[in-house]
Amino acid sequence: MSTAVRFALISDIHANLPALDAVLTDIAARPGVGATYHLGDLVGYAPWPDDTVARVRAEGIPGVAGNYDSTVATEAAHCGCRYEDPRQEELSHLSYAWTLEHTSHATKVWLATLPFRLDLRPLGGHASGPTVTLIHGNQVLNTVYVHAERTDDFLAKMGAAVGARRGDVVCFGHTHIPWHRVVEGIHYVNTGSVGRPKDGDPRAGYVLLDVTSDAAVHVEMVRVAYDVEQTSRAILASTLPDDFADYLRTGGRPRHTPAAPEPEERLQ
Repeated sequence: MSTAVRFALISDIHANLPALDAVLTDIAARPGVGATYHLGDLVGYAPWPDDTVARVRAEGIPGVAGNYDSTVATEAAHCGCRYEDPRQEELSHLSYAWTLEHTSHATKVWLATLPFRLDLRPLGGHASGPTVTLIHGNQVLNTVYVHAERTDDFLAKMGAAVGARRGDVVCFGHTHIPWHRVVEGIHYVNTGSVGRPKDGDPRAGYVLLDVTSDAAVHVEMVRVAYDVEQTSRAILASTLPDDFADYLRTGGRPRHTPAAPEPEERLQ
């Protein structure tokens, strides 16, 4: 009889504590979730960087470094974010400066300990079952956007570079838009965003990943309603740009400018 191992995968929380709380409550109510992992970008854009990291640590959720995590940890010049128009680019700099100022030294030290990549063997290291690889961007940089418009060839090269084989799963975030595709038998899963969705749906998002003992893989994209206005009010009460509140309310479709597709980047 086939048995299944179930993981919950959360990503791009971006200091949105109410969204994280709602997602963790939803995960706790789901049967059979053996472990939860995060795919990075715990901080940035919302006013609870330290609290969000503290909650992740208290829950014992392992994960990888997103670009926001590694740049804040090292106090780099920029978060490595890219945006569709000059206003969004300006806002990204304001968010990064605010986050650097309002993230404690202890949190930065902990963020610096996050690994770039995690490999999971759901069926055990003694078995020849699937490997689940967790990264934030791509296999080289956590700033590379692996969006749904990437070609099958792009994904195949990415899979080969991480050593993925037929039946394996490569999971990532960074784009804030969830999707799942199978290329040459390898599953590619973008886990979307808990705290800053970008697909027009303001609900928090995460992924349930099931791997069975007969090596079958099932991916479920989950959306969870949370109190968006609570986060919006906290943003407006802070010195973060007010635009970030509207961004959350519209699910990443700011009213002042239409969304534009991200240009194709080279595989780094």
